[in-house]
Formats: sequence, C-alpha cells, structure tokens
Amino acid sequence: MLTKTIDYATATAGELAKAVAAGDVSAVELCDEAIAAIEAKDGPINAVVVRDFDRAREQAKAADARIARGERAPLLGVPMTVKESFRILGLPTTWGFEPFKGWAPNFEGPPITRLRDAGVVILGKTNVPPALADWQSDNPIYGRTNNPHDLGRSPGGSSGGSAAALAAGMVPLELGSDIGGSIRVPAHFCGVFGHKPTVKLVPAWGAAGPGITEPGPAQDLSVVGPMARSAEDLRLALDVIAGPDGYEATAYRLELPSPRHAKLADHRVLVLAEHPLCGTDDEVRAVVESAAAVFEKAGAKVARASDLLPDLDAAHRRYMRMLNTSMSRGQPNADPMNAHEWLDTLGAQHVLRRRWGELFARFDVVLAPPLGVPAFPHIGAAAMQTATLTINGRQEKYSNQLAWAGVATFPGLPATVAPVGQSKGGLPIGVQIIGPFLEDLTTIAVADLLAEAMG
Repeated sequence: MLTKTIDYATATAGELAKAVAAGDVSAVELCDEAIAAIEAKDGPINAVVVRDFDRAREQAKAADARIARGERAPLLGVPMTVKESFRILGLPTTWGFEPFKGWAPNFEGPPITRLRDAGVVILGKTNVPPALADWQSDNPIYGRTNNPHDLGRSPGGSSGGSAAALAAGMVPLELGSDIGGSIRVPAHFCGVFGHKPTVKLVPAWGAAGPGITEPGPAQDLSVVGPMARSAEDLRLALDVIAGPDGYEATAYRLELPSPRHAKLADHRVLVLAEHPLCGTDDEVRAVVESAAAVFEKAGAKVARASDLLPDLDAAHRRYMRMLNTSMSRGQPNADPMNAHEWLDTLGAQHVLRRRWGELFARFDVVLAPPLGVPAFPHIGAAAMQTATLTINGRQEKYSNQLAWAGVATFPGLPATVAPVGQSKGGLPIGVQIIGPFLEDLTTIAVADLLAEAMG
C-alpha cells in the first residue's frame, strides 16, 4: 500500500501515472514498492528472471526530475517489466537458449525506446520457454515459472513470466509478443488482460533472436503487444508503442479507428465456441457462452453461425506451414518453405484477410476461446512436439490447440483477451475477442465492457 487511495498490487498503470503526475507519490517510491513486491512474491513463482534494480532506481530518479521540470508523459514513473526476448542494452537476451546464456544485444527496438520516452521504469525481464515455442515458461537458464493461482500449473507461454508477474501484483504493465497465442494464452491462464495487435501495427524487429546483430524486417505473423491489469492500460500502452518507425515514419502516420460502439447493446457478435481441428473444454466453452449471454441480455445481436466465416481448416493448414517456417529459422534440421511457397502463402493470407473483412461488415467482433483448456499442470520440456491434454475426458494432441491462436494470427487480425470467468477449481478463464483489421481499439473496448459487466 502506497497511500490511502493507491494499492500498488492492484493499481493500474494509468492510475499510477496520474498519481505520479499529481505528486501523490514519487517515481522512486513506486520503483521501491515494485522492487519490494518482486523480492517478496517472486520466489515460488520465478517470473522476473533478469533483475535490473540499480538502473531502475536511476530511471526513477530521472522520471522525478522530468516531473519537477514540468514535463508530462503517458507512463512517466510507472514501473514495469518486459519479456526476456526483448532487447535491452546491458541485459541478457537469450530466448531461453542455453548456448546464449549471458548474450547481450547491441541495439534496442522501437517498443522499448518508445516506452522509455513515455517515462516507464524498466525493472527487468520475465521468463520464456526456449525459442518462445511453448505454452509453458521453462528453460535451462532460468528454470520454470509457476502460475500464481496454482504453483503446480503453467502460467502459459511464451509470455508466461509476463502474465505471472502481473497476476501476482509485482508490476502493473508488461510487454509481450505473440505468434502462436504467446500473449493471449498467458493472459487466459493467469487472469490478466492481453492484446495481440494487428500484424505490423507495432514495429517488432527489436525482439529479434539472440545472435542477430542487425535489425531485420517485420514478420508476417509475429506481433508485439501489451499485457496489463486493465483494458484501459492496454489502450494506453498501445498508443505508446504503435505506429511506423524509421524511414516509414517519413510519410506514414497512425490514426486507429475509434471503437465501433460504446455500449454492449450496440454490438453485432459472432460466437465461435468450437473449432473443427481442436477440442474445447466444457468450462472454457461455458465462459465464452457466458460472455455471449451478457451481450444478449444487453440487447446486442448475437449469432452462433455465419456463412461468411472463412474455412478454418484450410486457413489453419496455411498458418501452420508459415508458422513452422518462421519458428525454425536458423535452427538445424529445419524444413522451411521455398520462396514460391512463401509468396503463395502470403497471397492466401491476403485473400483470407479480405474474407474476414466481409464478415466484419456484418459483425463487429468474434468471441472465441484463447485456448481450449484453463491452465494445465506442468508437463515438461518439448511439450509442443509430444504432449497431450485431457479435454472433456479425452486425450488430444497438445499442438492441436494452435488452431485457436491461428484464427486471428494468420490473417493478422487484432485479438484481445479479457479475464471474465473461472473454472470450478478457481482457475482463471478468459475470452478472446477478435476484431477487424486495424480496429484494435474495438477489441480492447469490448474487453473493457465485458470485464466490467462480468466482474
């Protein structure tokens, strides 16, 4: 507790920024509170695996100096952590690869530099799986991260340390990345908010893998996005990190459309509670249906089928081929596409995006599960290749669940996860809100409305 009105463990980034600007608390006091929270809580969770507390205190002092000069910035003085895969000068960036233990980058990317300009105080980095390729966060360098709601379960991955730090009250804001649900699944497992932006909305080259010494082009699947305790903080952080950079910024300016509607009642909603290629646990499906019922009760138009829905089976097969090529880059025994296959897949991606555009002329958002199960017990290494999950009493291949991530990832659509339910055992369950291309503020606004309505 910082003051009578501000509880650090539950306060949003926006609330903390306002408190610093008003002089109710200093950035140094916030920084010390955050460090104390990490030191007190992180032992059994193991989320904040790279700590940079001395430099964080210097950043906090600089933030207080900016305040004293009368400067204002959207996140001035707010403490946060970032996913280990993001390059920060002077800190290791390993992606969980043991051969790169201690490797440090020679450049930072736009999301980090823009957050610094906005005034954040970066305390350190949070845990990931090797290659960012699992819905667990366990690697030979930093060990395993546990879910704050149940230490015997996964916090998700690959931004699992990010979600765990948020859920445990260590930080109010995090920066994650997503190519296969890596923001959305941890948000779902840990009961926090996460946003996968429209592809290329946020410059992603600052999250290049270890060993790469020159910035590369933006990917066609992977995105960088915020994770937070509130939907409003997602919007606040997205405003900071989104937009063109470098030579593109010479001509282009970002102007995202406003949310389509301000009330639940005004929305047109398509419910996608089942996928043809993977199972969905009854408790997860029930939460998605509960979210749909909130819209129906408010008077919104809700449908559970549409002839405009693209072929999910065909789209998923294209997605998996592109995903495997992207994720195996530079690895031994890879089986990548050739250039012509890649170009054909890019063409299919754009055709699919147009198909979704036709659907979003009739609907405003699609409600779906982020993953077919709540947080599962720890499985072990290399789960994506060999493991199974128990879904409604049946065993199903673990990697089948990539289908839920691919619905939004392959066409590059924005998707926000809001924590709106629980399992019978008390585990968080989220709903994935998928929206039209470049209408990120609509999915974030719906997440806010749903969370408020569903508590």
